[in-house]
Amino acid sequence: MTDWFHERIIEAHRLPLFCFFVALITAFVFTRVNVRLIRARVRWLGNVSVGEMHIHHVVFGVVLTLLGGVAGLVLSDVSTGWYSFSSAVFGVGAALVLDEFALILHLRDVYWQEEGRTSVDAVFVAIAATGLLLLGLRPLAWNGADGAEAGGGWKAPAFLVVNLVFAVVTLLKGKIWSGLLGLFVPPLLYVGAVRVARPGSPWARWCYSERARRPRPRLMARALHREERWRRPVIRAKIAVQEFVSGRHDLPAPALPVRHSRRRVVSPRPRAGADHTVRHGRPGRPRAR
Repeated sequence: MTDWFHERIIEAHRLPLFCFFVALITAFVFTRVNVRLIRARVRWLGNVSVGEMHIHHVVFGVVLTLLGGVAGLVLSDVSTGWYSFSSAVFGVGAALVLDEFALILHLRDVYWQEEGRTSVDAVFVAIAATGLLLLGLRPLAWNGADGAEAGGGWKAPAFLVVNLVFAVVTLLKGKIWSGLLGLFVPPLLYVGAVRVARPGSPWARWCYSERARRPRPRLMARALHREERWRRPVIRAKIAVQEFVSGRHDLPAPALPVRHSRRRVVSPRPRAGADHTVRHGRPGRPRAR
């Protein structure tokens, strides 16, 4: 294991990327544990507030991302160790930002709502892409794990353009994971671009639905059938993994506990000149004159 780390990480100049990868995963897990404990009303680090204003952790993520990025630009040629440390700071900031990606996307707090799963998807995509980069894969390039190009001259740019076109088609067909992972593994792009699009994708609306110039009801029916038979079980499995890692997003946050305090009720003092007697906290009858 040590030899592999020294050969594949240190000698390949991937130590900063490795530090970013580890910091990203560690910060995301720590953040999710923290927010789940806060949601369960367990005393932990707790929320950060200034007065009545809650400070979301995406704010700290933006600050750490800027610090880590600028420090990396300065220290890249100074020291590999400090450059790796700045990469780790950048990874922590990226985890905090991506953990509230849904808040940035919807411009409202949807952390524990259905839309909040978008944040978990964003973190998973970042982890997958960074892991593939650590393995030596390069996006849109026809190369192996050792980084060797398939050919020189016009072949490398041609592969880049072809893979980019297939990636765009795959994403337009609604196959997000196939399109993103296919950037590193091109055969996934070819399969995703050829197969039928998902029913709710832009490609299906443009080419399959009744609003298209040439509607294709058979392809739409096939897409619906595949969505129900194959896609739904995969989505349920993905949601189960997300809930195991980050908690359920379809449950409302528990209400704050109501604290009842015993206060002594003091009867108001009679105003000056009032012709009423107060006995045992209850007003009496007016005196007869």
